[in-house]
Amino acid sequence: MRDETPGEPILGRGSWSETARITAILRKETVGGALVLAATVIALVWANSPAADSYHALRGFQIGPERLHLNLSLGTWGADGLLAIFFFVVGLELKREFVAGDLRSPRRAALPILAAVGGMAVPALFYVAVNFGGDGTLRGWAIPTATDIAFALAALAIVGTHLPAALRTFLLTLAVVDDLLAIVIIGVFYTTDLHFIALLAALVPLALFTVAVQRRIRAWWVLLPLAALTWVLVHESGVHATIAGVLLGFAVPVLRNNGHHEPEHGGMAEHLEHRFRPISAGFAVPVFAFMAAGVTIGGLTGFTDALSESVTLGIIVGLVAGKAVGIFGTTYVLHRFTRVQLDASLGWADVFGLSLLAGIGFTVSLLIGELAFSATTHRDDDVKIGVLVGSVLAAVLAAIVLRARNRVYARLRALEELDVDHDGIPDVFDEPTRGAGSR
Repeated sequence: MRDETPGEPILGRGSWSETARITAILRKETVGGALVLAATVIALVWANSPAADSYHALRGFQIGPERLHLNLSLGTWGADGLLAIFFFVVGLELKREFVAGDLRSPRRAALPILAAVGGMAVPALFYVAVNFGGDGTLRGWAIPTATDIAFALAALAIVGTHLPAALRTFLLTLAVVDDLLAIVIIGVFYTTDLHFIALLAALVPLALFTVAVQRRIRAWWVLLPLAALTWVLVHESGVHATIAGVLLGFAVPVLRNNGHHEPEHGGMAEHLEHRFRPISAGFAVPVFAFMAAGVTIGGLTGFTDALSESVTLGIIVGLVAGKAVGIFGTTYVLHRFTRVQLDASLGWADVFGLSLLAGIGFTVSLLIGELAFSATTHRDDDVKIGVLVGSVLAAVLAAIVLRARNRVYARLRALEELDVDHDGIPDVFDEPTRGAGSR
């Protein structure tokens, strides 16, 4: 029997320090999302123009030292190199959330973690159902499992939705946990030729980097060479090089030396995040999107033919229906069979809209697609069309649902910004029952 004792509300408002920090993060990610959107449009237009050959020639142009096995195409440098910066920031954010953030509490962390798991498992099952029995198509099962936070926030900015703090925090946490699980999937399921000597050798510069950041050494001429060597050796090992970024992010300390559960103001994690998040959001991810999104569709006929492919359909169904069912369903099951209750200021339509928004799976979906299917096959184009169509469709549906609630969100945001006592902290965060919204 279900325990009817009231518990902590689902999507309750967190602390002011976390809300302020996440607001600053999302502001940067929104700008990055706009750049990603622009880079994607440019790539699509170029790849379908009379100058399409020059786009593919640019993407395939090789550069780098061949003796180190790093004579890679620009497209590969984008996927293996630039996204390592993105995942370094993801590693920093994950450690910050679970060591010193609101999510250090197991009860607060359980919902977004479980929702992220459901939001990855169900899309994968939907993809498998569409592609069951296909000739090698099941290798792409993980493509629709990802959520692109930058693209999702760009979509929110376009529709002008004043998403309240609880929903913004939930969306960011979902995406960050989603990214971590995606890295695990890449490392476990998309690593083919594993070279243990190179992998073990990577532990040496990683350990030295860890010692340096633990000692609060900030000199770039110490940290960057160690990070670069770690990346090179992980790349040489056969494990996808972006995993090096996550490991390096995990190595950076968040707490003060005395272990106090408050983030070290101006500490290593904060310092490196401030340095690298703008590079990630403003350069690394947009350039990767430009290199990865350019698919020659071949007109209306080619587009229609691509939509009839099981890979394309599986990705679209996974991103649009799978994400919505997985996240919303997991959240509702937790509500139904545990003590957690939906925050009084929000409704289930808000959870559903957020679940649809999480179906915008661009950056990591394209990365997994490149790992699952060779860029020289027609399935690579099917993946790109599926990711683009699925992400756009998820964004449109989410915008319809969330736009209908925009007045409610505007009222909640106004309440969250009200500071009558002028102490620099909005009044709702001073209340003992700050998780209760606007009851």
